[in-house]
Amino acid sequence: MLKAFATSIVQTLGQRGFQAYLVGGCVRDLLLGRDPKDYDVATDATPAQVMAVFPQTYAVGAQFGVVLVPVPDGEIAGGSPKSHAIEVATFRSDLGYSDGRRPDEVRFSLDPREDVTRRDFTINGMLLDPVSGEVLDFVGGRKDLEAGIIRTIGDAEKRFGEDKLRMLRAVRFAARFEYAIEPATFAAMQKLAQQILVVSHERVRDELTRMLTEGRARRAFLLLEESDLLNPVLPEISAMKGVEQPPEFHPEGDVFEHTLLLLDNLPDPCPLTLAWGALLHDVGKPATFRRAPDRIRFDGHVEVGVKMAEQICRRMRFSNDENEQILALVDNHMRFAHATRMKESTLKRFLRLPAFAEHLALHRADCLASHRNLSTYEFIQLKRAQIPVEKMRPSLLVTGDDLIAEGRVPGPKFREILSAVEDAQLEGRLSTRDAALEFVRREFPS
Repeated sequence: MLKAFATSIVQTLGQRGFQAYLVGGCVRDLLLGRDPKDYDVATDATPAQVMAVFPQTYAVGAQFGVVLVPVPDGEIAGGSPKSHAIEVATFRSDLGYSDGRRPDEVRFSLDPREDVTRRDFTINGMLLDPVSGEVLDFVGGRKDLEAGIIRTIGDAEKRFGEDKLRMLRAVRFAARFEYAIEPATFAAMQKLAQQILVVSHERVRDELTRMLTEGRARRAFLLLEESDLLNPVLPEISAMKGVEQPPEFHPEGDVFEHTLLLLDNLPDPCPLTLAWGALLHDVGKPATFRRAPDRIRFDGHVEVGVKMAEQICRRMRFSNDENEQILALVDNHMRFAHATRMKESTLKRFLRLPAFAEHLALHRADCLASHRNLSTYEFIQLKRAQIPVEKMRPSLLVTGDDLIAEGRVPGPKFREILSAVEDAQLEGRLSTRDAALEFVRREFPS
């Protein structure tokens, strides 16, 4: 168990004469009765001393006083890479933050009070002796935890100036725990919001992904908007505000409100690609808004949305596989409107989309965030249950080699022929190789 291993590290350091405590988010979660995902230890032992006590450690930021103590093999199954090691950091004070992320210089300390005053929020600034249960709280974290408040440790502008990403972390913690952001902290976020642009896209992406996948995405994005952080990090989402929709299809309101309601209906936990696909599914609507004589229209919003989503995904440095699935979700979300009228072959091809469960989850959330009619969702669920895998994706009756054996010359026409054969097969009109070859000869004479 990870907690037991972290406790053993604290105990071992204590037996060698060092101060050592659990620190940060794990203390917060333990006090809230939650199971921490990872554990951090703070100590007055220097990195060299920690590595002498635990020979298997490896330094990941020794200049900042941080080493990792790996969990013995076999004790922890699964989890993130960090869940397989305990981060042990030396008490320190930080001097200067020229790049708005890392301290220019650190000074090791023997005083735990000095160490916690450099941290971000009071609820993350407590220390815990896991053996005695004693909590060292020099920053009022326990009081803010009980009151449900996100407050920076010390001056808010200074804390955010040290690491601009802390503004997004304030939003994420407030959303995750359903806490309020303390007024001076919130005012500093609004004042410094544009400075979030100096943070790398990867770090911003990771914070936004956590907001989207932790089950409180709607509140997180409302806080981003209220704190003036939304426009600098995702101007394309900010542009959705005030963009009207036809009330007969979207009684809930504008595109921004619809998107937030949709996020509220995502599964928890939510896959990264589904979360971002949901956020971006209507990103093309503001650019295609048109008030026609009959009603509001968004002609071509899917095609425009795919292009915009691709730009966002590349800006955020998603992997190629993540890009592909997010764009597929945006590209296909309107196809459900035609599902009940699709030919059997078209429907089966649709249901064969990679990670189709995510497409279906997006459709369900989309319906619940608008007209709330789930009849198409239920139709698709029924079809998926009724159609066996071998009927959904049958072995091909005819291949390119068969066409060559028939004396045909490879070229673009092959794709058309093979697709037509598979359509007929999916629709139950062909079931044998001989019948398929006869179909080819008849429909595509040489």
